[in-house]
Amino acid sequence: MSPMNGNEPWDVIVIGAGAAGMMCAAQAGQRGRKVLLIDHGRKLAEKIRISGGGHCNFTNLHCGPDNYLSRNPHFCRSALARFTPQHFIALVERYGIRYHEKTLGQLFCEGSAQQIIALLRSECERGQVDWRMPCEVQAVGRNGEGFQVTTSHGHYQSRALVMATGGLAVPAIGSTPMAYQIAEQFGLAVIPPRPALVPLALEPETLKQFGDLSGLSLEVEVSCRKGRFREALLFTHQGISGPAVLQISSYWQNGDFLSIDLLPGKNAETWLRDHGSSRVRIDNFLAELLPHRFARQWCAAHDLSKPLCQFTPPELRKLGEALNNWRIRPSGTLGYNKAEVTLGGVATEDLSSRTMESRSVPGLYFIGEAVDVTGHLGGFNFQWAWASGNAAGQAV
Repeated sequence: MSPMNGNEPWDVIVIGAGAAGMMCAAQAGQRGRKVLLIDHGRKLAEKIRISGGGHCNFTNLHCGPDNYLSRNPHFCRSALARFTPQHFIALVERYGIRYHEKTLGQLFCEGSAQQIIALLRSECERGQVDWRMPCEVQAVGRNGEGFQVTTSHGHYQSRALVMATGGLAVPAIGSTPMAYQIAEQFGLAVIPPRPALVPLALEPETLKQFGDLSGLSLEVEVSCRKGRFREALLFTHQGISGPAVLQISSYWQNGDFLSIDLLPGKNAETWLRDHGSSRVRIDNFLAELLPHRFARQWCAAHDLSKPLCQFTPPELRKLGEALNNWRIRPSGTLGYNKAEVTLGGVATEDLSSRTMESRSVPGLYFIGEAVDVTGHLGGFNFQWAWASGNAAGQAV
């Protein structure tokens, strides 16, 4: 993607041609702004391409502020209200992209995620956005009332600068800490980033008991701190994953226990008491509702082997509590290589929730995953990219 207009001053430079960056550039360009979009990648929007198993979970019908984590939980409200899932769905339909709803309001392309990349590229073309890609950003500085961006292609001037370089997740496709570095350079606070929507590793003793269940899945309700999710849990060679675990990983902190309800929606003690005369051994009895391999190993880990009818009322109470509140303590996450997004980022306290502009550095904007706004699993992070990109694109 080669230069078109030389090095003359730009109205807006957007650094990062991912979901948020392309949305912002397209919106600004279509408003008549002269926009330059810079990205260091050789392939456009790799994170979109690999998302949703290659089908891009591009939004969620039930998107709202409660689906996001931030030091300021109200920050995302304005942008989300002004660019809703319905707005992006209308764009998808205008381009004739077929899609379908999966569980819990998640929308996926019927075809390839490349369709969403093509949509965004086309929207940028409608806005006559100019590109430099691949192009390495080497330095950013203030220049009078605007900014100077020094790159491997030369120097560029602009009135406004938008940082859309994302977080640290999936380093294999080129993630960088640039947004945090630029924020700190200009005196903005950064909430320490960490992996989110990420599998969790188990302590050696727990892994010894359950590690050979790799590939086995069961529906649970898992909770930690303010998070609670009822979805599938998947055992892996290193620990636990699956939608329920990816979701709760955003709330879990080192040292925390997870509470796992193995029989969600059911009072386990009452269920056990109702069948208290059963002569079936407890692991086989639990296998009526749980995968048999798991039931066997869970009972072994709890030293349970006798028939249900031999349990005393206090033992049934204790067993019921253990089934509805199985407590395990992860030893850590599997890191940015396995994380879908980054928690934390540029603090919202110095950003306008309406425009994403820094209050202390006029003309400097931060959008998308770079900001301390992190969505749940299921299309919410893409919706934040669209909404925050739109907010900045309408303001620059």
